[in-house]
This record gives sequence, structure tokens and C-alpha cells, in this order.
Amino acid sequence: MNFKYLPQLADKRSIVLGSSSPRRYRLLRESGVVFTQVVPHTDETRGENEPPERYALRLAKEKALEIAAQSKPEAIVIGADTVVSLGDKILEKPVDEADAFRILSFLSGKRHEVCTALALAAGSGVLSSGYEVTEVFFNELNDEQIKNYIASGEPRDKAGAYGIQGIGAFLVDRIKGNLDNVIGFPCELLDRLAGETINKLQLLD
Repeated sequence: MNFKYLPQLADKRSIVLGSSSPRRYRLLRESGVVFTQVVPHTDETRGENEPPERYALRLAKEKALEIAAQSKPEAIVIGADTVVSLGDKILEKPVDEADAFRILSFLSGKRHEVCTALALAAGSGVLSSGYEVTEVFFNELNDEQIKNYIASGEPRDKAGAYGIQGIGAFLVDRIKGNLDNVIGFPCELLDRLAGETINKLQLLD
């Protein structure tokens, strides 16, 4: 994607990626902007009956604000969070291989949703935020396929126990929505939020 607003924002302010994700790091690096990466340590406990979109958006904001509090006041921090859900059930990162097997077996042959939320913050405030949802349709999987995929190690640090951009591509029949949202960094949303942030900074400066 050709970013319109993100490079302009990076010209005005230093950019900090508040995420440990190597996938988000790679996608942001491909944008051509200069940035630093700082890992947040936000409590990711879900609130009782908290909807997936609200959950992801809250965590993205909290991560951005956590890193913004540690950064220079003029720095723009990008916080992000991805939530995988099937109905009312949220599928977190697997705690072990048995949990990964349970999650992937549950997703087999079903449609689920991936919601990625982004928040841009500076100082003590969130300047812009939003989320995007993509529908993902899984193939029917047998036990051997699931076990072999788990043995690759790829599910270990991923919500929903899979990565669509890696070996796990075979799990997915099709998607409805943006692929980069499933990877965990919706580029169109990021650029739109960068534009909103520029407008707010112009009003504040």
C-alpha cells in the first residue's frame, strides 16, 4: 500500500510502535517511515462480557498510552491489538500445544472474525483510534494436519493459534475483508488514523 498520511505524520513527529509483534514491525518498516519499537506490558485481561471490538480497541488505547507515558511528549505512539472470535467466544494466544490443538480444532471448518484495533497517542491522550474486522473461513482440518502445524511452532504467539501469512495459510479457505488486518496491522486504517492525527495536531499546534 502507498501511504499518504503516515509519512507526513512521521515528518512532523517521531513515531513509536508500541508492540512486540514482528509482523507489525515488518509491515510498518515496509511503509518507509522511520520509527522505534517499544514493547508494552499492558494487562490484557478481558472485561466481563466485553465485546471483541471493544476489547481490542480498549487494549490498543491502553498500550499506546502506556508507551506514550514513557516517550517524549511529541512522540506519536501506535498501539495495536488483535482479537480472534467465534460467536461470543474469544480465542486468545494458546498457553501450550494442547491449547493450540483445542483452538484449531474448534476453528476447523468454521467462519470466525479477526478484529484489529489501532490507537495513536501522544503524552497522556489518544489522538485517534479505530478498528477493522475481517471474516476468515477455515478449511476442514484433520488431527494430523493440526498436529503438524503446531509442531512448526508458528501458533505459539498468535491469537487464534495461527498465522495466515506463514505456514498457516493452508488452514484458510478464504477471507472476506483485508488480509493485513488478519496479519494484525490494517494499513488503510493506520493511514486514515494518521490523517486524523495530523488534523488534530494542526489544531493543537
